[in-house]
Amino acid sequence: MKVGVLGAGSMGIGIAQIAATFGHQVILCDNSAAAIQKSMDKLVNVFDRLIKKGRMTEDGKSDILGRIQTTSMVSEFNDCQIVIEAIIENIDVKKSVFQKIEEVVLDDCILATNTSSLSVSSIAAACTKPERVIGIHFFNPAPLMKLVEIIPAIQTAEEVLNKARKLIDSWQKVTVLAKDTPGFIVNRVARPFYGESLRILEEGIADVPTIDWAMTALAGFRMGPFKLMDYIGNDVNYIVTETVFKAFYFDPRYKPSFTQKRLSEAGYYGRKSGLGYYNYADESSNPSAKEDQQLGQYIVDRVVVMLINEAVDALFWNVATENDIDLAMTKGVNYPKGLLQWGKEIGYDKCVQQLDDLYDEYHEDRYRCSPLLRKLAQNG
Repeated sequence: MKVGVLGAGSMGIGIAQIAATFGHQVILCDNSAAAIQKSMDKLVNVFDRLIKKGRMTEDGKSDILGRIQTTSMVSEFNDCQIVIEAIIENIDVKKSVFQKIEEVVLDDCILATNTSSLSVSSIAAACTKPERVIGIHFFNPAPLMKLVEIIPAIQTAEEVLNKARKLIDSWQKVTVLAKDTPGFIVNRVARPFYGESLRILEEGIADVPTIDWAMTALAGFRMGPFKLMDYIGNDVNYIVTETVFKAFYFDPRYKPSFTQKRLSEAGYYGRKSGLGYYNYADESSNPSAKEDQQLGQYIVDRVVVMLINEAVDALFWNVATENDIDLAMTKGVNYPKGLLQWGKEIGYDKCVQQLDDLYDEYHEDRYRCSPLLRKLAQNG
């Protein structure tokens, strides 16, 4: 199978690397020759490091690179069996690009979007053959992250879904099936990890390093929410939050934070800019966490119960199966355990009580308990 990849950014080159590694001829297309050169140079450097570590041979490197053909012309997709788009998260741009691709590809070519939160059905509607459009959402860095969300649009043909999932499974990825709703599984369910942590910060309950300490040392997350936002980029993380918030008709559960908005506006993106919630140019200037067990447990309880509530609500709305929701959060964002399983361990009745206490304190719809979570608690 010949694979087309549109967009030579970090995601696009990662997808191209995976496809080429598994023996596919790949057409990597970007309208910027500089972007292609930069990404290919980075890929060569990655392979060279693997060779030094004894995890790749020179022949292996040559074989993979030899399968990737670069171009600035979408017409080069003319004999591809699948084209995966990995460009800017802008619905109008994606629609326009899909229309151009559809003019040159084979009639049975699958058109996939790597969107993380936009409507796949809307993108499909721009095409003359919407039944061949599907969402295939990789996580960054694509070669390392095991999870891939498969999102059929309401127009997607069953055959296209089966072919696409079989292909990604053959790349040794863990696939989960998600309904075409804002944020799909991961970017929906994960919102409280950032949002509630920001809320705790803005209320002055705890500072950045203390919240990160609590979520790593006590809750077992690999990275605290603020370190993670800095790693992702506050500009990127804020846009995803804002997109999900708008897509859910301004549901207060997904309300963005002014703190992150201001950091993004100031250019304090995190690691890539040298300054975010932490100072990466002068790490000695960063304050230390207040390692208070009682405060830390309060932070953990509040953030985790919001995450559990979001996961249960995703199940309530049939976004995905229970197994796929837990799989998505452990494999997609490396959570210490599946949230539905975590809720069972804590006790659904305790989760409901914590949420009701927060609602009684704030009287905000943000803290409303999912109907399914309350039902699970009642059923024991």
